[in-house]
Amino acid sequence: MKPLPLFGILTLGVCLSSPISADVPEGRGIQASPASNESGIVRRPAPLDFKRGDLTVWPSRGKKTEAIDLRSYDLSGWDLGSKGADLVSADFDSRTKWPGRLPDGFDPVRMMDLGRNPGLGVRSLHERGITGRGIGIAIIDQTLLTDHVEYRDRLRLYEEIGLDLYPAQIHGPAVASIAAGKTVGVAPEADLYYIASFFGSGTAGEFSRDFTFSAQAVDRLLEVNRTLPRKNRIRVISLSIGWDPREKGYAEMCAAVDRAKEAGIFVVSSSLTPTYGDKLRFHGLGREPPADPDAAASYGPGSWWEDQFYSSGGGPAKGVETLLIPMDSRTMAGPTGAVDYVFYRNGGWSWSIPYIAGLYALSCQVDPEITPEIFWAKALETGDTVVMPAREKAVRSPEEIERMLQKNFLEPLAQLKARTKPGDLEKMIAEGYNRMTGKKLEKMSEADFIAWARTMAEGRSDPRPLKTIVNPVRLIDALVRR
Repeated sequence: MKPLPLFGILTLGVCLSSPISADVPEGRGIQASPASNESGIVRRPAPLDFKRGDLTVWPSRGKKTEAIDLRSYDLSGWDLGSKGADLVSADFDSRTKWPGRLPDGFDPVRMMDLGRNPGLGVRSLHERGITGRGIGIAIIDQTLLTDHVEYRDRLRLYEEIGLDLYPAQIHGPAVASIAAGKTVGVAPEADLYYIASFFGSGTAGEFSRDFTFSAQAVDRLLEVNRTLPRKNRIRVISLSIGWDPREKGYAEMCAAVDRAKEAGIFVVSSSLTPTYGDKLRFHGLGREPPADPDAAASYGPGSWWEDQFYSSGGGPAKGVETLLIPMDSRTMAGPTGAVDYVFYRNGGWSWSIPYIAGLYALSCQVDPEITPEIFWAKALETGDTVVMPAREKAVRSPEEIERMLQKNFLEPLAQLKARTKPGDLEKMIAEGYNRMTGKKLEKMSEADFIAWARTMAEGRSDPRPLKTIVNPVRLIDALVRR
């Protein structure tokens, strides 16, 4: 049996492919999970076995933003002296076996240790007793390794809806530990309620999604919530996925989310913007593995949208305040064993969503009357801005530069010229340039536009501000004073 696919890099409410995805079994299982002897835990899924031994062929990298997968491989026989560039962009886990000698600057133990820290001062909040204690966080995701040490002592509910009896999957332990892990989580003493749900079937390349069971999972959590003491109720549901009107179960999912909102539960997903009236936008932050997770200056745009950040003029969404959340270079609970961990160099919104859920749980602890809208407004108000350094050298090959220049700039320019009067061309070019950069030029010559376009295609740029990076300490302090 192959593992289910990672939900992946999530944007605009639609799930895109991920560099750490896998295939999903064909068909849909509807077997009921056998009950265990423990109240609330219907099954204890077996750990996932990647069935990996010696690495015989070094993995190839496609795009420069892709990580190579070294999870659970035995590399002890390899000479890695020439592999430094790959290793600093690698995914690995507790079961990866390293040779005795590693390239200078590559320290997997240090990388994994730094990746455990939620960052941005969250651990200083824990030291003040702000841990999410007594607050309920619910997660709807893939099959969970219920026995993992990161959360097993606070797992109050584990059920499965619409699934065959799968072993633990890579995604479930990861998101559970980011939200509520004992050593890696944002809210390490929150109560965890978890439902593993069917999300569709097919291969990673041809995956047909279905949110019917996810909607049932939301309603099941609402049912459970009504039985809990008011002070210990579920306050947030984390769903590291988004739904689209063209997909099965879309209407049911939207209706279930509305019911959760009416019950006072914040539903965090990659469909956050449409489900909250285009008010709440977020994006994911990158961090180089050796950088201090607690320093805002250590962060930049996530690896998969870094080029977009520089080419679009410095912001993830023009004219819209966007909350930036840690995403890359994270260590989290692994699916392969109760004490196993995995380091993912590159992330997706999948890792930012449970981080938001954990931070909301901390906020509920200090301000029980908090709402998603108040939380978001305070997070934006208290956030940080860092200035990203200029890119002074081309970051793409000559062939990539010419392809990007032609497709993204010269072809649109030719179309604009074909439908614009010669006397209006410089004004129309300026309008297009302004939309891409946020600037306010009245006119721009064709030559100046092409010169700028080449700079963008090369990946060069001036220094640019990156805002608004969430500041958990200032956020919580603001809510305490509210």
